[in-house]
Amino acid sequence: MTRTRATATPQPTALRLPALEIRQGPTRRLYTFAIDGKLIPQVATVSRVRRDADTQLHGYQRPENLAHVGAIRRYLDTDENPMLPNAVVIAFDKRVRFEPAGNKERGSYARPGHLLIPIDPTVQDADKPGFIVDGQQRCAAIRDAQIDAFPICVTAFITDEHADQRSQFILVNSTKALPKGLIHELLPGTAGTLPGPLMVRQLPASLLERLNFDVQSPLYRRIQTPTNPDGVIKDNSILRMLENSHSDGALYKFRGQDGPPNFGYMYTLVTNYWTAVADVFSEAWNKARPRDSRLIHGAGIISMGFLMDEITRRLKSDIPTSEEFAAELKTIKDDCSWTEGVWRFDSDTIRRWNDIQNTARDVKTLTDFLLTRYRAHADEPTGRQRGRSTSRRRNA
Repeated sequence: MTRTRATATPQPTALRLPALEIRQGPTRRLYTFAIDGKLIPQVATVSRVRRDADTQLHGYQRPENLAHVGAIRRYLDTDENPMLPNAVVIAFDKRVRFEPAGNKERGSYARPGHLLIPIDPTVQDADKPGFIVDGQQRCAAIRDAQIDAFPICVTAFITDEHADQRSQFILVNSTKALPKGLIHELLPGTAGTLPGPLMVRQLPASLLERLNFDVQSPLYRRIQTPTNPDGVIKDNSILRMLENSHSDGALYKFRGQDGPPNFGYMYTLVTNYWTAVADVFSEAWNKARPRDSRLIHGAGIISMGFLMDEITRRLKSDIPTSEEFAAELKTIKDDCSWTEGVWRFDSDTIRRWNDIQNTARDVKTLTDFLLTRYRAHADEPTGRQRGRSTSRRRNA
């Protein structure tokens, strides 16, 4: 008997899926189609948020929630008639194309056709044509479930811009329990219109990113973010400090009411100030944990931000130098108990140094104390003389 040699079945080079193209906005096109969820890992991956060796931000997705994935998988494995009605959202690059099946009917926003998605089992995840914007837990559950197939609904858009993918990711997840730190870290690299509260935070978030990853910054890698989990200072504390100054403090004048904001001036001012803080209060600044120093605690960061605004106002300089900031900070050094002793807020209010908490009341109490002590020292004759001398140097 003659044996014939078995030949491997050639892998398909593309999926050809019936789809509906929906026109949304002048240049936006959405594509709705059905696909076996088991095939999603072949055409799309998850863009994990991370930073490369040059601190450039890549990706936008948080790690899988194993408990959530497990719950969905158990439902798929045990229910006799499971249903996942929500569509997965995928961003495809321009290797994916749509072939219309006919002309769009007049007055219609949609036209039928086929979506052609290339498949290559040899490529790495990062080189696949699609990135999952929403639905990573559902896709992971279908991937791991003990079922042969499970068709799902997909809504997709096509773009090569990572900033576009990030903005859509934030918009899709802004009403869900998405970690705020992740949203804040993604904001600097987003494009397009975002909800008002996020637009307000975009510039302070960009400043935070620069402060955290510029080697010349006194806050270099000291701010705890999703991509810098070993940071000491909470990102939300820095963000609140920057937002306060941006809204009506020292950074306000650089917002660019009649033009773009002057990001460079903002960064220089904040860097000069916190360089001075690190120098004047070096022992408290260099502690490894906020519990060991109220200076790097949320209450200290926010309160010292208000002091930055006050010192800048008193010096009457757009961007005081770190030396000028340091000279002013030294006037209150002996009044501060960042790591030991007590805070003597007034004759009736004495608090242990570590009793200060990151609450609205304690932040206000600490802020009022620092501003009061600074103003008292600045209004002393030596303080006024120092101020006049500083002004003469700047005007020379």
